[in-house]
Amino acid sequence: MIPQRPDPFHGIYAATLCPLQGDGRIDETTLASHLEANASVPGMTGLLINGHAGENFLLSREEKRRVTEIAFEVCGQRAILVCGINAEDSLEARHHVDDAKAAGADAVLVFPPFSWALSQDSRMAVTHHKTANANAQMPLMLYQAGVNAGAMAYPPEVLAELAQLPHVVGVKEGSWEAAAYEANRRLVKRVAPQVAMMASGDEHLFTCFAIGTEGSLVSLAVVVPELVIALDQAIRRKDLDEARRLNERIYPLAKAIYGTAPGGYATARLKTCLKLLGRFPSDAMRLPMGPLPAEEVAALERALAEAGVSA
Repeated sequence: MIPQRPDPFHGIYAATLCPLQGDGRIDETTLASHLEANASVPGMTGLLINGHAGENFLLSREEKRRVTEIAFEVCGQRAILVCGINAEDSLEARHHVDDAKAAGADAVLVFPPFSWALSQDSRMAVTHHKTANANAQMPLMLYQAGVNAGAMAYPPEVLAELAQLPHVVGVKEGSWEAAAYEANRRLVKRVAPQVAMMASGDEHLFTCFAIGTEGSLVSLAVVVPELVIALDQAIRRKDLDEARRLNERIYPLAKAIYGTAPGGYATARLKTCLKLLGRFPSDAMRLPMGPLPAEEVAALERALAEAGVSA
C-alpha cells in the first residue's frame, strides 16, 4: 500500500528471496513467513519482490504472479510492494506488469533484459519501458545495472531520457561503484529532481548513503534488515561515528555475499545465510546452480558472526 505522505516511495526496501522445495517448486509457506518477517521490521518501507535476488529470471510468469499474490495477502496493506519485471520481449513485459497490478503490487521495477549486455540504445530502452507500462500505467522504477554488466548499464544520455518518462518514481541504482553512483545521482537530480535515487549497491551502502540517497532496495536487508535501516538513519542524523560502526558490521558480510567470485552465486549465499540463521529450512536453488561448497558456507558463518547476527 502506498502511504499518504510526501515522497511516499522513499525509504528502505528488502529485496526478498524465493524459497524453494527440493523439487524446485516454490515453498509458499516459507515465502509467506519470509515476506511477513521483512515487512514487519520497524523502519522497513516496503519489499522488492521478484527482483534478481528473487530469481525472476528463473521463475515462470505464473510463478511470479503467485509470489506477488502471496506478498499482497500477507503484507500488502502495510508495506509498499514493488514487483520486479524481467522479460526480453517488451510485449511479454507488458503482460508481467499487468499481472503485477492485478495481483496487488503498488509499483514495478523494470530490469533491462539480459540480452542488452551485448547492445542497446535509447530507442530500445525507452520503447521497452513505455510498452511494458502501457496498460497498467503504474508507478515505475528503473534499474541502473552495474558498471561491469556491459551495455545493460545505461549510459548517461539513456538514463536521463528514461528518468523523464511518465510514471517514473525512482531508480534502483546498482552501479556497484561509488563514483558512478554519484555521477548518476547528480544527473537524475538535474533532469528529473522528483525521481528518487536509491543507492542499492550492497557492498557500498555506507559510501553511497553518505553521498546522498532517498532510500535503498537491497537483498542484504533480508539478512540484516535492522543494520541497513540503522545505517540509513545514522547518515540522515549526520551521526558519522555510528554509521562507521554499523558499516564495520555490514561490510564483511556484504563482501562474503557479493564480493566473492562468482558474483552470480549471491542469491545462493543469501539463501544459505537464511538457512544458517534458521529462517529458511532449505537453501535450494534451481539448476544449473547447485549448493555452495563447504568452505564457502563456513566463510558465511564467520561473516554472520562478525556482523553479530545469530539464529
